[in-house]
Amino acid sequence: MADLRVAGLHKRRVPGHIAAMYFASDNTGPVHPKILDALTRANEGYAHAYGDDALTAAVTRRVREVFEAPEAQVHLVATGTAANSLLLATHTTPWQTIFCSDIAHIHMDELNAPEFFSGGAKLSLVPSEDGVMPPEALRARIEQEETRDLHGPSRGPVSLTQVTEVGTVYQMPALHDVVGVAKDFGLPVHMDGARFANALVKLGCTPAEMTWKAGVDMVSFGGTKNGLMGVEAAIIFEPSKGREFEYRRKRGAHLFSKHRYLAAQMLAYLEDDLWLQMARAANAACHRLAEGLRAAPGVNLMYRPHANIIFARLPRGTHRRLFEAGAEYHLWDGALDGGPEEEPIAARFVCDWSATDENTDRFLALL
Repeated sequence: MADLRVAGLHKRRVPGHIAAMYFASDNTGPVHPKILDALTRANEGYAHAYGDDALTAAVTRRVREVFEAPEAQVHLVATGTAANSLLLATHTTPWQTIFCSDIAHIHMDELNAPEFFSGGAKLSLVPSEDGVMPPEALRARIEQEETRDLHGPSRGPVSLTQVTEVGTVYQMPALHDVVGVAKDFGLPVHMDGARFANALVKLGCTPAEMTWKAGVDMVSFGGTKNGLMGVEAAIIFEPSKGREFEYRRKRGAHLFSKHRYLAAQMLAYLEDDLWLQMARAANAACHRLAEGLRAAPGVNLMYRPHANIIFARLPRGTHRRLFEAGAEYHLWDGALDGGPEEEPIAARFVCDWSATDENTDRFLALL
């Protein structure tokens, strides 16, 4: 697998009347107008603080309905890093290790937050194939631990990223296989669902089928990458762990006093399946872009895109032409300058809910 370290975002200023061809990240896309409307409504009058408000109670009920889990513990935080780290900390002791893929988001993009919030638990990396942990590789890695008495960590949770960092998705059989290995060792399973909705619409399953019915114990149900201003739901399917999460969230400085503004976003997100509509739009935009890239000369897709992320290699000269025309996206290895124009350089393209066919087609025409 390629070393997936970002080489940098490249962009060129273009005249204001030319719409940007923006494929840098779904984090940078706009907030959906319905979310802003919900925040405006939530801003009227007064409400109890720290989650003791009507909107938080309503969103807890709604999340439980969506996941078919009436006893699930639902806790809102503002960032995916907080959701992942606090969930893992709630299920991990400081002397344990968390098993995850070698390109898992908690390893590649969250600094040492999981280690910090867990009080020092380490991460044990499992070699991935197309972003997914093969069950046999996970089993081998788990078996390596608890073999050194007090000189090595004990076994802790298994964490998987859905959608993976290379844009692939754990298909349901693969998900069941990975979870099955974890359960063979009695280990809890965490799902990093920053792009949960994108994976769900790709698989055509229900939230319950992709989580607790498959054996997942906890999930960070993402919204920020899918049209929200900034809120994630940390969902724990074992009720006994809920109180500990609340203590850890407060101690970790992630309990909002004006909690209703988090709840308003998440409630509007789930209303009339807005979350699924936005995920479908992002995935469809990615599919349109991927088809165009496949047909372009000198372009090679590195992985089969399942959701809203594409990795592809394009000639340096093509990158230069795209950047000069106003395209914005990340180079993933190599540099724009200092080599042959025909040399292929990897890049990442991400589509969000607001991507337009017009901008995608203009981008593809430049190829």
